[in-house]
Amino acid sequence: MSINFHTEDTDYNLDNKRSIQKWITFVINDQEHSLGTINYILCSDEYLLAMNQKYLNHDTYTDVITFDYSTPKVISGDIFISIERVHENARLFKKTLIDELSRVMVHGVLHLCGYKDKSLDESAEMRKMEDHYLAFVH
Repeated sequence: MSINFHTEDTDYNLDNKRSIQKWITFVINDQEHSLGTINYILCSDEYLLAMNQKYLNHDTYTDVITFDYSTPKVISGDIFISIERVHENARLFKKTLIDELSRVMVHGVLHLCGYKDKSLDESAEMRKMEDHYLAFVH
């Protein structure tokens, strides 16, 4: 049972790792799941684009890609986050970097908990859950 942080092709240094681990564990427990192993990999736009092309056949930049290795009720996965996209989205949506980073971190975990975002209704539910859990981050 662990939440780990890694970097690929970026020198971004994540602060408050312990509080983020506690918050993500709270989200998982609140969703009535248990923590397995979650790896957050903070990376560059180009690194995530290459993953998006290779594994998902999408030729677009994105802020987060989640690979789900969960078993019933035990949440495990790799969550890749483009720090460059998070910076850009924070500027675009007039949010702080940590607020936008927290949103994509919980977004990935919600995917691992079974939430989808392909349809408009699913996206609305995902955003509602993100907002709910963001209230607990600080």
